[in-house]
Amino acid sequence: MTTLVVCLDRTDDVGRKTGLRSPVVGWEAVRALVTDVGLADPEDSGVNSLLETLRVAQDLRDENEDVVVAVVSGDRESMVSADRAVAHQLDELVAEYDPDSAVVVIDSAEDERLVPIVESRMQVDSVDRVVVRQARDIESTYYLLKQFLADEELRQTVLVPIGLTLLVFPMLATVVGPAEGAAAITTVIGVFLLYKGFNIDELVTGLAHQARESLYSGQVSVVTYVVAAGLTFVGLFAGALGVSSLDDPPGVVIPAMQFAFDSVPWLVMAALTASAGRLLDEAISDEPIRRSYLSLPFIVVSVGLVIRGFSAYFLEQQRVIEPFVVPAYEFGALSNESFAVTAGERLALFVVTAIVISLVGARLASYFSESEPETALVDADVDSDSNTDSSPQSELTDGGPTGSTADADGSDGADE
Repeated sequence: MTTLVVCLDRTDDVGRKTGLRSPVVGWEAVRALVTDVGLADPEDSGVNSLLETLRVAQDLRDENEDVVVAVVSGDRESMVSADRAVAHQLDELVAEYDPDSAVVVIDSAEDERLVPIVESRMQVDSVDRVVVRQARDIESTYYLLKQFLADEELRQTVLVPIGLTLLVFPMLATVVGPAEGAAAITTVIGVFLLYKGFNIDELVTGLAHQARESLYSGQVSVVTYVVAAGLTFVGLFAGALGVSSLDDPPGVVIPAMQFAFDSVPWLVMAALTASAGRLLDEAISDEPIRRSYLSLPFIVVSVGLVIRGFSAYFLEQQRVIEPFVVPAYEFGALSNESFAVTAGERLALFVVTAIVISLVGARLASYFSESEPETALVDADVDSDSNTDSSPQSELTDGGPTGSTADADGSDGADE
């Protein structure tokens, strides 16, 4: 009776770390493989699987059984190719050694998926799952703590918040009560976790670096960004004043619409100022202006018109603002009486105007982005033509003195 003790490796860790091709068959070959894998990666659990394979084979040999030890690996390209590679290698082992049964050794759930492939080709008497036990003694724990304390970034990220919490909580519990103190500390910890989770520190560092580079390079956008920030604060203040002027409206929809109605013009001017500065920087630089910078002002105005139109619609429906009245005019033979524009007509006018402006912006951006490459191409053609025209002339110019020198030499030789 011949028993095949096979160690399965679906992801080909053995081949990747040692460079050997599977199957690896034989007691001495597997024993040498243990050394190679252990030297390549001492922390790999595959070393324990190989040792367990040798141990099972030795126990079966002690019971006077014919044992064939083998290591079968898959492929790293895909799971399907890995399974097919294992199946092909098992067919080779069955054809060469004709085992009556098999003992399968695995060390992960990924390798356990290969067990049905082995069962389809021979009888499987046992499946040996290797679980590595790791005991962290006092010395290893001390080593890990020492390494942790040696890392400055980890100390600042973990120890500093814990220390501040332990210091602040007793004071808050004494002054405002335990519940309020715990709520305040939880809020601070939540803000800190969000700050680290969204990488706000990296964003702030990047903005500071960009601002410093802009100042040193003398970009126009630095001034326009400052102006845009001021206009933004003015818009927020105007929106807050508009909300405060309301007479206790129910809900939050009307205050939100009033805030948007009063602040949107200022916010649109801020965005236009910032985009104008960026557009001027692009125009001053040698690089062609990107299409996004050309269409951004039109998009900003369109979005502002849409928000302004919808907020005005809701406010007019609730009679917070008066309907828009077109005044009477008299121009020669033409005359007109004043009339009021309804809320729906005003909204439609704002939306249509926004769509027209966005289309005009997209068309202008497309026109300028298409014309710039053509201009660059014309300039390149002109440069190439000038170089082509100048090269024969230079050759003739260079050839002139050479020819004259040769003639002079020839004449001198003749005289001699």
